[in-house]
Amino acid sequence: MIRVLKGRDRTESERFTALRSHYGFDSFFCRPGIDGAHEKGGVEGEIGRFRRRHLVPVPRVDSLAELNDLIAAADLLDDDRVITGRPITIGAAFATETPMLMGVPTEPFDCARLLHARVDNRSRVSVRQCFYSVPARYAGRRLPVRLAARTVEIYDGPRLVASHERAVGRYVEVLCLDHYLEVLKTKPGGLPGATALAQAKARRVFTITHQSYWDAARQARGDAAGTRALIAILLAHRTMAAAALITAMDRAVASGCLDPETVIIDARRHITALAPAVPIDGLARYDRPPPSLTDYDDLLTGSES
Repeated sequence: MIRVLKGRDRTESERFTALRSHYGFDSFFCRPGIDGAHEKGGVEGEIGRFRRRHLVPVPRVDSLAELNDLIAAADLLDDDRVITGRPITIGAAFATETPMLMGVPTEPFDCARLLHARVDNRSRVSVRQCFYSVPARYAGRRLPVRLAARTVEIYDGPRLVASHERAVGRYVEVLCLDHYLEVLKTKPGGLPGATALAQAKARRVFTITHQSYWDAARQARGDAAGTRALIAILLAHRTMAAAALITAMDRAVASGCLDPETVIIDARRHITALAPAVPIDGLARYDRPPPSLTDYDDLLTGSES
């Protein structure tokens, strides 16, 4: 809502009006203050009951998606509950009521908000007091942002350049290590203390194998050259399967051959070896005999005579 007016009147936001139009329902608002306190007691009471039954003690989750899954499981559990004074369960009552309800549109309503944000000198956009990384080449530009309940997507025109899980809280940084690789390649000393690296380790994107290869490469080549070797392999993750590169890094550490180009070639060979065979029996009907060049030979012979 944009503004609460007198009585039940409200100035609705554009997105709420679009939501009503999409699902075909009317809005009916309670009277503000003590005059309307009794009008939604049932709803408030059910919210309190649900919280006490399913969310006490406060659950600890790693993401908003995990919390939503927890609440959805609690909803299913409540289908077997019988409200005092009712003869059947909530699930059975809803099954009886469902045929009388209006059908839900086949296409869900897109609740995302479209914003614009400027990329700062740390290659981040600020959205709702949280910071999300984009590739470093976009620093200083203003990019469109699609803000949804669970995700934050940043675009360059029609092309998606970054997608993050939406942060909970204020002044939280959500950084992707891949967005900073080009900068770190020229300034390898910034990698060990980078926040993006710490977050990659926490998400287990930067694995123990990456760390082992990095340690071995720095010991053999020095800090700067060893870090650049790791970054070359991290850049290869954009086009190659991570599992193949991790396997190749394990073999490189075991053999002592730490050249990044060799690791990438080894990973590419591993991908080729694992590629499934494609059956061609069904394509046999398209076989054709090889073309004959006899007619061309006759033309050439005739031109010489």
